[in-house]
Amino acid sequence: MEYNRSFEAPGDEARLPTLTTPRTLPQMDIRGSVVATGCRFAIVVSRFNEEITSGLLSGARTTLLDAGVGEDDVTLVHVPGAFEIPVAARHLAETGRFDAVICLGCLIKGDTMHFEYIAEAASRGIMNVSVTTGVPVAFGVLTTLTEEQAVARSEPGEGNKGREAALAAIEMATLFKKLGALHAPHGGAA
Repeated sequence: MEYNRSFEAPGDEARLPTLTTPRTLPQMDIRGSVVATGCRFAIVVSRFNEEITSGLLSGARTTLLDAGVGEDDVTLVHVPGAFEIPVAARHLAETGRFDAVICLGCLIKGDTMHFEYIAEAASRGIMNVSVTTGVPVAFGVLTTLTEEQAVARSEPGEGNKGREAALAAIEMATLFKKLGALHAPHGGAA
């Protein structure tokens, strides 16, 4: 490697030398996978608005099975409402048994501020679980203005938000496995 040792003005000697030959550094492109065989997932689902959350749950479970996750590798936990989702998710994440946690719930705006308080608490709480535990936690809590919007997002198909949350959990769980392998000697399994 050659350096440019010419200086333009007195006092420039203290500057760091500049490369005269462009050099390309190797790039690592690490991504999660859509196949999660061998990964373990927990799903926390709210019973409140169960006619909606059951559709989200169905979408999430189908997606996990399609990704090669065994039925025995999925633990399902029911909580009363969206407010209780973060504490259950944290408990599950802290066990160390799961590669990711999927949170499913439904809040539909009513006439009071209750919706805003619960939506804020649930979303912030779910984010904090992921950040503080280091376990990927997928957000599949609907916050809609109408029941029709909630129904549309919980029906079977591509637009099912339970499906989308499961896809995010799969990608993050498999990504974290790959990132963990970087810390192992010689890139081996963590």
